[in-house]
Amino acid sequence: MRRDLMDILACPVCKGTLTLTATREDGAEILDGALRCDACAVDYPISEGIPNLLPPEMRRAMEAETASH
Repeated sequence: MRRDLMDILACPVCKGTLTLTATREDGAEILDGALRCDACAVDYPISEGIPNLLPPEMRRAMEAETASH
């Protein structure tokens, strides 16, 4: 994920501002970290450069479905 995407990203639940915490970077790319919505108190993970902006209940449902297979 490129840092400049922060200008257009918003919380998918409340449309609030997201705060970036990067744990692994490669040049201008954020490879791992999280996006946090302080209004919702929800963290959205970034893994291998891809932010997962699914709302928490959808993310839990997908994780449960993946675990059952």
